[in-house]
Amino acid sequence: MSIKNLNNSVCDENVFENIYNKYATDLNNFLFYKFGAQYHPDDKVQEAFIKLWDNCKTIAPNKARAYLFTVANNLMLNAIKHNNVVLKYSKEKQKTYTYETPEFIVEEKEFLEQYKRILESLSEEQRIAFMLSKVEGKKHREIAEILNVTLKVVEYRIYSAFKILKSELKGFKIK
Repeated sequence: MSIKNLNNSVCDENVFENIYNKYATDLNNFLFYKFGAQYHPDDKVQEAFIKLWDNCKTIAPNKARAYLFTVANNLMLNAIKHNNVVLKYSKEKQKTYTYETPEFIVEEKEFLEQYKRILESLSEEQRIAFMLSKVEGKKHREIAEILNVTLKVVEYRIYSAFKILKSELKGFKIK
């Protein structure tokens, strides 16, 4: 049965099956001979037929062969481009150095541990107000609405948290 004699819709399962049976092997061989097995031509053939099925309403049966070969060829070219990008990236030397001295890294770690410890020692109200302000960047008025307290209470909690951090943490400065 010729494809030209069939119904004009690739969406018809019989038409699609006939197109698959007629072109799948040729398409696979074409991709294998042109690009080799390393880019998995079988997978690209399947993807091309999936795209044909997805676009079956817009492709006439007599155009299906050209569509399949074009799509499959483009899929292979995209796989090759992707492989080249991966290869190029893997050849680039990754940064394995730092300009920070070991002493600086140790001091930074100690500072962060002390900072966490002091934050944990703050009252829950102070810590929440301080974190909403400094970590999340919320305005005092927003914090007052979230906590359901007055603006002055929020300002006092943040100020008192600031005061504790400043007195107990050497070199603490924050905006």
